Amino acid sequence: MRILVTGASGSGATTLGRAISARLGSSFLDADDYYWIPTDPPYKEKRDPAARLQLILAELQRASSSVIAGCVRNWGGELEDSFSLIVFLILDAEIRVARLREREMGELGRVDEAFLEWAAQYETGRMPGRSRALHEMWLSERSCPVLRLEGDLSVVERVARVTEALSNQPPRASALRNESCEW
Repeated sequence: MRILVTGASGSGATTLGRAISARLGSSFLDADDYYWIPTDPPYKEKRDPAARLQLILAELQRASSSVIAGCVRNWGGELEDSFSLIVFLILDAEIRVARLREREMGELGRVDEAFLEWAAQYETGRMPGRSRALHEMWLSERSCPVLRLEGDLSVVERVARVTEALSNQPPRASALRNESCEW
């Protein structure tokens, strides 16, 4: 079993991925750890695409089940088409950017305003890189189920919905307001 948790920066993919991994006893991988070369300060130098793909595939071969958090669009079909379930998180930009600002201050002691501007434009896609339109197109090309979780749901609620989707039970009637499943 292999699960991908993805969405805009600040949507909670890493937090949810870690929680799902703990719940299922699966290994956890953060796509950023493969996308970026470790630097000080971090997130300054991108890894070669072929190298990152080989690194993550090697790690995945060592685990019987895994949860990956982050964006793996254009990493290669061997990875992109290997998921049992993709969880797509949708969250308002205002909430996402506030989370990112807080995270950057806590982890780095500074805020990269250019990064926050890039993250804020996810819905419009006016800057290169990740955008809602590109994510939607990529998701439409996947053959596995896609679980959409929309809104500022608690981690506990998100994990419950993922667990429910994995057991192939239909979503609860009350959940239909905030999520849709593409099966």
